[in-house]
Amino acid sequence: MNAPQLTELQPSSLWQHFAKICSIPHPSGYEAQLAEHIQHWATDLGLSVTQDHVGNLIIRKPATSGLEHAPGVVLQSHLDMVPQKNSTTQHDFTKDPINAYIEGDWVTAENTTLGADNGIGVSAILAVLESTHLQHGPIEALFTIDEESGMTGAMGLQPGQLQGSILLNLDSEDEGELYLGCAGGVDICADWTYSPEPIPADYQSFELAIIGLKGGHSGVDIHLGRANANKLMARLLCEADQAELPIRVSHIQGGSLRNAIPREAFIKLACPNAAVRQLKTWLADQQTILNNELQHAEPDLQLTLSEIAPLAQLMPAASQKTLSHTLSACPNGVMRMSDTVQGIVESSTNLGVITVEDGRIHVASLARSLIDSAGQALANAVANTFRLANATIRFEGAYPGWQPNMQSSVLQTMIGVHQRLFEVKPEIKVIHAGLECGLLAAAYPHWDMISFGPTIRYPHSPDEKVNIHSVQRFWDLLVATLKAIATEQ
Repeated sequence: MNAPQLTELQPSSLWQHFAKICSIPHPSGYEAQLAEHIQHWATDLGLSVTQDHVGNLIIRKPATSGLEHAPGVVLQSHLDMVPQKNSTTQHDFTKDPINAYIEGDWVTAENTTLGADNGIGVSAILAVLESTHLQHGPIEALFTIDEESGMTGAMGLQPGQLQGSILLNLDSEDEGELYLGCAGGVDICADWTYSPEPIPADYQSFELAIIGLKGGHSGVDIHLGRANANKLMARLLCEADQAELPIRVSHIQGGSLRNAIPREAFIKLACPNAAVRQLKTWLADQQTILNNELQHAEPDLQLTLSEIAPLAQLMPAASQKTLSHTLSACPNGVMRMSDTVQGIVESSTNLGVITVEDGRIHVASLARSLIDSAGQALANAVANTFRLANATIRFEGAYPGWQPNMQSSVLQTMIGVHQRLFEVKPEIKVIHAGLECGLLAAAYPHWDMISFGPTIRYPHSPDEKVNIHSVQRFWDLLVATLKAIATEQ
């Protein structure tokens, strides 16, 4: 018997669109091909399509006959996906399709991110736009670009382009939960230089790899106690220094995205021939120590050492010590839990990317907070750590948080709809991640906003998967909400 295909799942229209989206490369910064596909598709349906100056798509669908005076609803999702793969996987996210498949009750991908974040939301909107039987008021579909790497689309959205009064953001990741607040964030980039030295003649070259970590979303998963490969790398360098192990760093690549918890880190290093046995013994001891500490959070953690071609140059010992101490001291993880929303992280930071090569050091962190002032204070603390190493600091991509409104009219509507459909009230949540709602509210402060979605696990990692049953319930809630807004509000 052949394995079932995505297009055989229900709701059929949604899954057919998602299968098509998986076939079109669309990592952050490369959404043009997907945007073009949607433009042609919408034009063929006779819908109004515009593209703004930053690349966002706006598609308008008239209300169902008789519901023209209902409140206008903006359905919003982002076109881009996070491109993450395991180091052993050959995949070019700018050219290759996502190989999605069904595994039990889930849809996942073959050794890469799936793009259910936010491809399922995009697919749901497309299914609404093409439906001829749903009941709804005037609909505007807003497809933003570059959400995952900078929120460029949301930042660039101009006032006056949209007429709706209600925004339904389809970019949260737990079915049965309604989100009405999110954290703001800011990237902290640190850069500095060093003067490489030639490698001594009696040194042997190796690559030390930290692999097998779970990684995950640096907001949604930051409270789970998962290890950060970059922090482990800094720890190992500091431990080696304390053990008087004479290793010298040449190159470092740790993590790849500032908003993903680093799963892997790689250090190209050199060691005197006479100390190679000591290095291997020490590394085995460190593996045992870390396995004991992280046996539940990171059961697949591995430290590997591989001989490589001779390196040409090394970082000076003093610069290496400064780097390892600075990375070790850099704040990372949960800094404070919310005083007002039980069980929610207020402030956190993620040491996301470290690159060392050819005399240049680059480090990127992401600080998040439900409170903008607290987030800025945390970003300053991270920046000040690197200023002690004489780094040049840049703050980039800052975006505001979304303050909860418990008096929201659409919130009350959706609570009622959810209870009628599923005989249980939804959970009301605030998410410790950057939804676009905060930025969109800056341009449209009158919008009544809610975010919801299907159940997605391990977003921003190659383990990403979306629950099939939850997609059906998400769709049912969306359809019933559009009808209720049009007929009850």
